[in-house]
Amino acid sequence: MKMRHRQSGMSVIGMLVIAIMVGFFAMCAMRMVPPYMEYLTVKKIVSETATEFDAGEGTIPDLRRRISNLFNTNQIYALSPRDVKVYRKEGKTYIDASYEVRTPVFGRIDSIMNFDDLKYQVGEPLTK
Repeated sequence: MKMRHRQSGMSVIGMLVIAIMVGFFAMCAMRMVPPYMEYLTVKKIVSETATEFDAGEGTIPDLRRRISNLFNTNQIYALSPRDVKVYRKEGKTYIDASYEVRTPVFGRIDSIMNFDDLKYQVGEPLTK
């Protein structure tokens, strides 16, 4: 008596669906990683500037000039130095470099990355 064993495995359609999903997520990663890496550079620049700058001796234009020079040196394109808000409130100086990036992923599908944690008080050590 012969017993037939049914073969089990993934069909061509199943493999195609998996390949499409992997391709979509790979494409998303390729489109979203460069803006995220640029965000990490902006975060480093702004946090170092906020901790190193002496608010008692320097002025707001000096702080803006330093940020502008560092953005230019590090080739930051997603955020203009003019978009960085530097202001004084209650005798303290603050830097707010929050921004968002809209990246086209595929056709009419966009990804929006909101980087809103770039708010620092000048002269204060980082607590994070």
